[in-house]
Amino acid sequence: MRDDTMVGDDVGLSIAYGGPLPPAPAEGAGVGDWLRHWTSRGTGVAVEDGLRRLTYAELDALADRTADALRDRVRPGDVVGVRLERSVELVATALAVVRLGAVYLPLGPNFGAQRLDLVRRTVRVACVVAAADAGGTDPDRIPLPAAPGPDARATVAAFTPVPSEAAPVPADTGYVVLTSGTSGTPRAIAVGQDALAALVRWYHHHAGLGPGEKHSLLINPAFDPHVMELFATLCSGATLAVTPGEACWDPYLLTSWWARAEVTVSNLPTPIADLVLARPWPADLRLRHLGIGGERLRRWPGPDVTATVHNMYGPAEATVTSVVCRLSGRADQADPPPIGAPVAGAVVCVTNAAGRTVARGEPGELRIGGSGLSLACFGDRGGAPFVAPPPELADLDRVYPTGDRVRMGSDGVLEFLGRVDDQVKVSGVRVEPAEVEVALERDPGVARAAVVATSSPAGLRLTAFVQPRPGCRIDADEVLSGVRGWLPEQAVPAVLRVVDPMPVTANGKTDRAALADLVSTPAGSPQDTEGLTEQQRLVLAVCRDLLDRPETTLDDHFAEIGGNSLMAARLLAALENATGTRLRASALLRQPDLAGIAALLDGVPVAASRPTRDG
Repeated sequence: MRDDTMVGDDVGLSIAYGGPLPPAPAEGAGVGDWLRHWTSRGTGVAVEDGLRRLTYAELDALADRTADALRDRVRPGDVVGVRLERSVELVATALAVVRLGAVYLPLGPNFGAQRLDLVRRTVRVACVVAAADAGGTDPDRIPLPAAPGPDARATVAAFTPVPSEAAPVPADTGYVVLTSGTSGTPRAIAVGQDALAALVRWYHHHAGLGPGEKHSLLINPAFDPHVMELFATLCSGATLAVTPGEACWDPYLLTSWWARAEVTVSNLPTPIADLVLARPWPADLRLRHLGIGGERLRRWPGPDVTATVHNMYGPAEATVTSVVCRLSGRADQADPPPIGAPVAGAVVCVTNAAGRTVARGEPGELRIGGSGLSLACFGDRGGAPFVAPPPELADLDRVYPTGDRVRMGSDGVLEFLGRVDDQVKVSGVRVEPAEVEVALERDPGVARAAVVATSSPAGLRLTAFVQPRPGCRIDADEVLSGVRGWLPEQAVPAVLRVVDPMPVTANGKTDRAALADLVSTPAGSPQDTEGLTEQQRLVLAVCRDLLDRPETTLDDHFAEIGGNSLMAARLLAALENATGTRLRASALLRQPDLAGIAALLDGVPVAASRPTRDG
């Protein structure tokens, strides 16, 4: 349970230390040296991507050619944005950035143009690498070398003038990652090369990576956990297996791919892990190590799960993972799994509102110190969001207050209790409601916006309330479409409601309690189910429940009423549970409306719900 944790001398206080960092995965002083160690050997498969297989020698050559193409324009310390999907091209670009001594900024393929403009004004981005067919109007573009083998995808590097207000990142930055900010702009977090190296050393040892192992590249490349997957795997001489698109969120396709690709190590966002653990565990998997993180995990693995499962927790400001818990060896599994104890190099404490360490067993805010803390933060509030450590940790120069409420047990293991502020997590992504509200208020017809997060069967769901400007008419679809360029997908509200006036409290602040009451009030009348087929009634009932949207009708398009990939996975699971028939994700997503989804089940009898692992 404690994962090699060392507690402090005074075990009565909520302080715990991770053990010392394990040995490096290869010769050399850091990630660049470790990558060169394995690529110079040239043996073994480095990356699998569909039908493409690149050996370490081939990946080495592609990374060198990519670095050479950028060398005249990208200097050491420059930030390189990468808008690529999980692919050989993404991996080669990341290695090329390291070889140039530049800074990797993962953006993901669907990063909005307006949001990118905000980022460019926050930190100095030298160029952005994207698919050649991804569009864009940047006139200064250079092609990058193509990968060997079939299905090569052309990529380009686009250069734009750097705004004068953009800040340089510290000289020893390894990568930059973006999170949601409270002021309406993203927060850019600069993670040092030493912190990245510490993460790789810990995870290499923790997951048992080395030649012969195969690790999935599954996490969305817009988020920092994929950095751990990518660099730790290739710094260990293992194989990185690119997860096919739909398998990233469909539990059936994912476990089938794990078996087919003979994956041995994988990480999953918590919402997808919950669906995977709800299904019977396939007997033909080679998967031996599974990490889960991003949100509160509420499910323990069942006795049929043959992989060792770890619950992982860590904010981006502390480099991906700060505490971890092995989910085994516990007879009483009535309570949700704990988040665990600190990883190697980390120090954690639980404090009260005054910043003093509380006794074990008392709740408080989790604060993190040690080798994983980032160097600096840009945008949002500006500066590094660190504070002085409590007196009991005077050997540390700073700690990061996470904003998460936890409780430390007598064994040093942390239990997650919730948040101390307004921040929420939607599908594993940190979202500041204030940033969503600012994006909504960019619409010229919106005078005021407020966002409320409520629980639904598919997890937290954002509902936006907007007050129109005098004389303006609000089209909900148009407003939501407009914010997609400013926000990550997970931060786009599922529903937008117009209120006029916005309810306020006695002191003039937005009355969020009143808005939360409105969330449960249907915006329209539900469609009468009389005369519908049993398949139509099933689809309608499941979608209303999943989306917490009683007004849903069969004419609605799933994606347009708030359905995302996670909800689609839950919809597939619910339909299979009720009918015994498993629809393909691609077929479901192609349907023009819910009636089309119901038509896929024509003639299939609807039975009583089958039991899940929860009973």
